[in-house]
Amino acid sequence: MTEKILTALLLFIAIAFFAPAWANDRRDMIAYLIPISVTPSAVPNASLLENDPGDWHEDVPGLMHHITIADLPPPYSTTSAGNAPNIIKRPKSTSLSVLPGFTVKLFAKGLQNPRIIRVAPNGDIFVAETRMKRIRVLRAADGADTPSIDKIFADGLDRPFGIAFYPLGNDPQWIYIANNNSVVRYPYHNGDLQAQGSPQIIVPTLCDSRSGHSTRDIAFSLDGQRLFIQVGSGSNVAEGLSRKNPQEIQAWESAHGKGAAWDNETNRADILVTDPEGKTPLHAFATGIRNGAGIAIDPGTGELWASTNERDGLGDDLVPDYVTHVKEGGFYGWPWYYMGGNIDPLHLGERPDLAHHVIDPDVPFQSHSVPLEMVFYKATSGSATFPLDYQGDVFVAMHGSWNKTHRTGYKVVRVHLNHGVADGTYEDFLTGFVVDNERVWGRPVGVAVAHDGALLVSEDGNDTIWRIAYHVK
Repeated sequence: MTEKILTALLLFIAIAFFAPAWANDRRDMIAYLIPISVTPSAVPNASLLENDPGDWHEDVPGLMHHITIADLPPPYSTTSAGNAPNIIKRPKSTSLSVLPGFTVKLFAKGLQNPRIIRVAPNGDIFVAETRMKRIRVLRAADGADTPSIDKIFADGLDRPFGIAFYPLGNDPQWIYIANNNSVVRYPYHNGDLQAQGSPQIIVPTLCDSRSGHSTRDIAFSLDGQRLFIQVGSGSNVAEGLSRKNPQEIQAWESAHGKGAAWDNETNRADILVTDPEGKTPLHAFATGIRNGAGIAIDPGTGELWASTNERDGLGDDLVPDYVTHVKEGGFYGWPWYYMGGNIDPLHLGERPDLAHHVIDPDVPFQSHSVPLEMVFYKATSGSATFPLDYQGDVFVAMHGSWNKTHRTGYKVVRVHLNHGVADGTYEDFLTGFVVDNERVWGRPVGVAVAHDGALLVSEDGNDTIWRIAYHVK
């Protein structure tokens, strides 16, 4: 026990000095350290590890997955792994895999930390280069394998991620950009390759704390009246959250939403909402969504969806990440619960009042897959358009695990929807970014549908964008 306490102390000291460098993604040392320091002496479960359906070795386009809440193991059934990937230059011998009828080709290289991708109504491709604090724009003719124009649209931003055009339709007047702690917009007309003037601030502050998940995504409702903003948690599972009595909780939730966390987690692990001018007071649309890194509106139903990174530290198969439609006023569990009414062991007995209010997500993913951007496939014409049965389905980019013994994620998956309703299954669509148990060359982040119907995929391991097209034989 003394050795564990000393190790914890030394790592917390390291966090104090190096936390800013670890703020991106999920490699938050607190997320890893705390569960290890309190975990009973669990040992790896050999049967689970040897027959892991989420292991990268099993990945192949067309493989179906179905993770069910009823089959989840207890916390700490396995030890909490620290298995960060060794990212290498793409080996010449490697290739990406897609289903027959599809082709996948390198579309753009030499980018710098390409993250989210959004396609303007005229077909221009906007890419957030988050660490470079800028937005890049690429232009390619329909069917082209590479861009013909490559420009910096705007720079000097604060870790930009989310991008959205407003109003919806073919003639937007503004491009909105979500910084780490604000939302701004630039005047925009189809074909603009450079931002005109200085950014106009729409939401000056999203939250008061700066640690933890740094990506912010944005989306507009179909009627154009609401601006949704995703803000991830500042920690793994709100370790050290202060206690409130029932009266204090009631007062807090009346202002912040059911299940909303407080202290440094105020306005975090939430999807927030205001209007396009930022005049409506910023408030929670839904709570308890640890890091809904990608959000999108279903063009058929108008429902908001989120792809979510769940907590770490409870073992190889906890907690499943997920994609789900998001109910207004809904509470999705974090930090007290996960996957419905499953209690987080670090918050045992703290919020029994919430046990029956946690919403089950639509599609659980293999734990620690790290889903980031998502997109609804809605292309109906173009030289690269996918078959009709892809209409209305969702593609999700999985950045890949660090907290799992057997590597998982590092791919793009397809979530099948039937008139906007998921059946809980998902399918491998693009695979091949993992080299071996230790090494990967690509970590998918962004997915977007190009003007010609192709699917574009960004990855920030080798800083490239790939183009997946369908060709009728």
